Amino acid sequence: MTDDHKAIVPVWTLATGDIRVPALVGDEPMTAERLAELRGVLAVLADKPIATLEVHPLPGTLDRSRGIPLDAASPLAHHLSQLISQSARSSSVAGATSATGEGLYRMVIPAKVAAQFGQGLVCPMAAKGAAGGIRSALVNSSGIAAHATFVPVGKAAATGAVGGSAATAGVAVAGSAALTVAAPLVLMAVAVGMSANADHKRQQAIERITELLEQLQEQKLDDERNELDGCRDTIDKAAAILLDQGKLGVSLGLDSAVHAINKALAAADRRLTRWQSALDKLPDGRAVDIGTLTKSFPGIDENGGTFRAHLELAALAIALKQRVIVLQAVEHAQMDPGNPYESFARALKADQQRLDKLESGLAGVLERLSALELARPNSLLPVLTNSEVDRLMRAADRVHRLRDSIMVNSRQTDVAIEIARSRDGSVVVFPALPA
Repeated sequence: MTDDHKAIVPVWTLATGDIRVPALVGDEPMTAERLAELRGVLAVLADKPIATLEVHPLPGTLDRSRGIPLDAASPLAHHLSQLISQSARSSSVAGATSATGEGLYRMVIPAKVAAQFGQGLVCPMAAKGAAGGIRSALVNSSGIAAHATFVPVGKAAATGAVGGSAATAGVAVAGSAALTVAAPLVLMAVAVGMSANADHKRQQAIERITELLEQLQEQKLDDERNELDGCRDTIDKAAAILLDQGKLGVSLGLDSAVHAINKALAAADRRLTRWQSALDKLPDGRAVDIGTLTKSFPGIDENGGTFRAHLELAALAIALKQRVIVLQAVEHAQMDPGNPYESFARALKADQQRLDKLESGLAGVLERLSALELARPNSLLPVLTNSEVDRLMRAADRVHRLRDSIMVNSRQTDVAIEIARSRDGSVVVFPALPA
């Protein structure tokens, strides 16, 4: 982070409903470690989701192209502006730090709550050029510098009641003075962050598929890619409308886009079943001839190959479906304004379960393939030629490296959503990340 040892970081605790929790926050400064402990305690004790929101200085260089921009009139930007202005009047710390409103706002959702959003919806995004790196708007990977001092914002007015209106709700009852009811702000931040995360996955999948198809030159796979990527414009428009609390119309064509995505998911399901069946037919404990393997997994021994293209098409369909799920959840929550967060979580979880099953199945296929031992090709000669040895070694290495593609989402983690706010009130919301 860019903070120095004198940095003061205001932190709000935001509830999504009127709840009772012990007075844990108070108004004393905290370390990053203490803040992390507080999140865990609040997640255990509170019966409704509680998020924390920090405001940091904007980094000198910030790649805003990775996020979703929203103007100052959008609900998320409006709720955030209201929190800033009302907190500034009652808190000298918040007023001094967010006087201009410009900053990098970081909302952290506890792991217990984040699990409601499905296993596959939030996962690390590898940073190019850094092994194991995580893309983040913040300078360091954890997003919190240990030397920063976090000061609770006390007696802050809320940004909106549970119902999603912009009206002030006041401080949550009988709890810490720093606890505010801000369901709309939390809901919109999660929705945009999840949507940006899914779109980032889509972009990554498209890049990989394009590279593979340039090698394969297969028109059928190219048509599948084009049909899926053609849904992007419709989904982008639907996201813009819903995130501005508009209503989706038939003319938008979202139904057609969802139909194309569902077709692609059905194709991925069929391919997965075929791959699982092929693996089941292989003899247990015996080496597999590379020729036998490539009949069911064409191109598995090559850099590209049809099998890898099918995997990437499945990843693209999953990413697009995840974004649609978020949009449908937002629409569902807006239709039930009296209970937005619970409705949002339920709608996400219902459809996400199918995607979790598909992702788990694909990961299982890759795991089984990577554990296979490859046998020498069938030959009348007692000794392999140099070219056959080279092919076998390359194939074994490529098959074993399939495990590197497996995304492991079993460990629950806090989810961080970073929002860059400009002086004019407009915001850019970055893809949701494990905190």
